[in-house]
Amino acid sequence: MRFADRTEAGRVLADHLTHLREDKPIVLGLPRGGVPVAAEVAARLGAEVDVVLVRKVGAPGHPELAVGAVGEGGVTVRSDRVLAELHLTWADVADTAANERAEILRRAATLRGGEPPPDLAGRTVILVDDGVATGATAAAAVRVVRGMGAARVVVAAPVAPADVVASLRLIADEVVCPLTPRRFVAVGYWYEDFAQVPDADVREILGR
Repeated sequence: MRFADRTEAGRVLADHLTHLREDKPIVLGLPRGGVPVAAEVAARLGAEVDVVLVRKVGAPGHPELAVGAVGEGGVTVRSDRVLAELHLTWADVADTAANERAEILRRAATLRGGEPPPDLAGRTVILVDDGVATGATAAAAVRVVRGMGAARVVVAAPVAPADVVASLRLIADEVVCPLTPRRFVAVGYWYEDFAQVPDADVREILGR
């Protein structure tokens, strides 16, 4: 099974989240690729949609390989297993982490147009991405929204490795992932169209 694009992936994912409709959740997409998926979920559930700002911290020379993540509120999540496999310490990626924190501030201003983050106190939050690889970014997002007062946190993605789904279940209240291939490869492998999502598209979704 492969998804045609993020819109189709969002519709498939939404089919697995209808049991949460009565919770009146807020759906938060991880920019940028998770936002179109989140929009489809929110439309199906009649829910609000916004973003949660978390940035992957990539390995030196391999920026797509996450060794951790940083998020709003000063949250840091380290992938100790990946760091150890690469013979790295967090100090080796400190400059990268600082740059990603600066990018979070920039994106907050760009995507929300100066508006504050949504009030999550006491709410059910569905965190949506277009796929999960190492789980570091999703784990950071869970910690961010819990710090913002979320009462229940659900991680939802169309595709992820089974072992990563299992690890996320240890920190989230629920993890929903319809596709957990034995041979994962990469998130983009499971999409026919995995084009970059421009900031303008994210702003348009948030402005609906």
